[in-house]
Order: sequence, then structure tokens, then C-alpha cells
Amino acid sequence: MNFNEIMQLVKYLNKSELTEFKLRDGDFELQVRTRHFVKSKIVATPAAIPSAAAVPTITEPAPVAAAPTPAAPAPKEQETNNYIEIKSPMVGTFYRSPAPDKPPYVKVGDQVNQGDTVCIIEAMKLFNEIEAEVTGKIVKVLVEDASPVEYDQVLFLVDPS
Repeated sequence: MNFNEIMQLVKYLNKSELTEFKLRDGDFELQVRTRHFVKSKIVATPAAIPSAAAVPTITEPAPVAAAPTPAAPAPKEQETNNYIEIKSPMVGTFYRSPAPDKPPYVKVGDQVNQGDTVCIIEAMKLFNEIEAEVTGKIVKVLVEDASPVEYDQVLFLVDPS
């Protein structure tokens, strides 16, 4: 992209209501933020500008005052104190069974031994078997089948007794 094209783009951005614009073309990278830019969630991504191979990003200003969200009731300490958590070792998609037509690896009430496969997490088209690190009884499955999971998210609660 040459200087004149960049200047045309800046003029276009000044006339628009965009608050942020990012352009990446090979090794070339351009990021423009207006004085109205507020770091917040992305609201819309309109079509690419005809003269540039880029997609502008429209951001929404952060709310001035947000109402506090009610806190969920805390679980009883006695119930969860002695449970061990099986956590996700990666970001991906959680699957309870090896295939849609197969039964889940574990259900609530099942006994698991250390090293038993409890689920699969798909990450970047790779299916990773997740093994129990403890021996005990599955008390609760905390994630819905085929839903996204984060790193270190609790997947199962296990009663080791």
C-alpha cells in the first residue's frame, strides 16, 4: 500500500463513524484508532472497503454505569470440599463420547480409575483423550456435550472416597 492510498483511507475513516480500523496485507499492518475509540466488545464487521483488502471493525462505547449482576448462590461448602476436579488441559470442544452414536465415556455415578479416559477435547481438528488423574466416583459433569471449554475449566467433580 502506498502513501496516497493510506491518505485516502484515513480521509474515508475520518468521514465515517468508525472508531478503529485494522488492515493486514502480507507483512504490512496498519491500525488506526480515532479519538472516540473505547476498548470494548466488537459489535459488527461490515463488508470490506472496495479499494482496500481490509475489514473495518466497529466498536461500541463502553456503558457509563452497568447494573451489578446478581451473584449465583454459593454451593454448600460441605458438598464440594472433598471433591476433586478434573480440569481441561486445553481450549477446545468438549465431547463426552468417542462418536455421536457411542455411549459417553463416563456418567454420574460411574467409578473411574487413574488413567481412564473421561472425555475428548477437540482442538484444531485433533481429538485429545482426557484421562482421570484420580480414582473415585463421578459426582457431576459440569460441561454440556459438544460445547466449548477453556483452559483449566472444571469438567467433572470426582468423589475420591
